[in-house]
Amino acid sequence: MSYENCSEVSRDVTPGSECLPAGVVPMQLRLPQAFEPFPVEGLVESEIQPFYTTESGALFDGDCLAVLPSIKAGVVDTVFADPPFNLDKKYGAKSNDNLPEKEYVAWCKKWLDECIRVLKPGGALFVYNLPKWNIVLGAYLIEQGLTFRHDIAVDVKSTLPIPGRLYPSHYSLLYFTKGKPKTFRKIRTPIELCRHCGGEVKDYGGHRHAMNPNGVNLRDVWTDIPPVRHWKFKSKNRAANALSTKLLDRVVEMSTVKGDVVLDPFGGSGTTFAVCEKKGRKWLGIELDFAQQIRERLADEDIAHHKNDDFVEG
Repeated sequence: MSYENCSEVSRDVTPGSECLPAGVVPMQLRLPQAFEPFPVEGLVESEIQPFYTTESGALFDGDCLAVLPSIKAGVVDTVFADPPFNLDKKYGAKSNDNLPEKEYVAWCKKWLDECIRVLKPGGALFVYNLPKWNIVLGAYLIEQGLTFRHDIAVDVKSTLPIPGRLYPSHYSLLYFTKGKPKTFRKIRTPIELCRHCGGEVKDYGGHRHAMNPNGVNLRDVWTDIPPVRHWKFKSKNRAANALSTKLLDRVVEMSTVKGDVVLDPFGGSGTTFAVCEKKGRKWLGIELDFAQQIRERLADEDIAHHKNDDFVEG
C-alpha cells in the first residue's frame, strides 16, 4: 500500500509518526511523560540546584557537608545515613575512606549535627555502620539529646574471618528519634519456614494457635536481609556494594507514612530513593561520586527490588 497520497490517509496521528491509512490506530510512542518537578524550594533555602529531580524527590551532586546546611531546619521526617566505613575502600575519585580515627569520628559528628537540625520533632534517624563506629556515634547522639530506640543487628554472612577475633557477622543500624517518635508503624514478618521441608522452624512454646495470622513482631536482629550480588538489583556502572531494598523498605515503612520526606546524605547506589519512589515518599538525596549512576538507576525500570513479605500495620 502506498502512503504517497496523503489525502487518502488519516491525519489524526501521534506527533512524530508517519501517515497511516484511514482507520488504522497509531501505536503510542514511548515518549517521556511530563511531570511536575519536586518543589525543592520548600525544603532548601539557598540557590543550590539539584542535579536531578523526579516528581517525588531531588538529588544533589556534591559533598554532604556542603549541601546539608542548605536544607531548612525541621523539614525532614526520617534520615537514613549509610556513610563510608573508613575501611580504605575505593569508591570514587572524590572520596577518602582512610581517615585517622579521630578525624573520621569528628567528620561523622559534623554531618550528624546537620541531620539532627533538619529533622522534625519526633523524626527518626537511622545510621548504618560498623559496630565499632556506631558505639561512638550512638553515645554522641544521646549526648545531643536524641531518644535511643534500637541498635538493630543486621546479619551479614559475606564478611571474612579475622585472625584472633570472633567472626564478624553483622552490621549495626542505630535507630534514634528527635524526642517521642511521631510515627512508628508495627511490622510483622512471616513465620519462618524450613527451606528444605517447608515446615515451621519453631513451635512457639505450644502457643502457635494464638499467634497473629499476619506474622510475628519484627525483632531487632534482622537475619533475612539478602546481599546484593546479582546485577539485576543494582547499577552495572557502580562496582561498590549496594544495600538491599528490603532493608530500606523496613526503615521507610517503620518511620514514615506516604508523603513524608526522607533524607539520605550518602546516596551511594540510590537504594533509598528507589524505595521512596515505589512507596510514595518524598526524598532528598546527596551523593559525592555516583549521582549520574543514581539517575540512571531511577530511570531504569529493569532494576529489581528484593522480595519482601513484611506486613505493615497502620
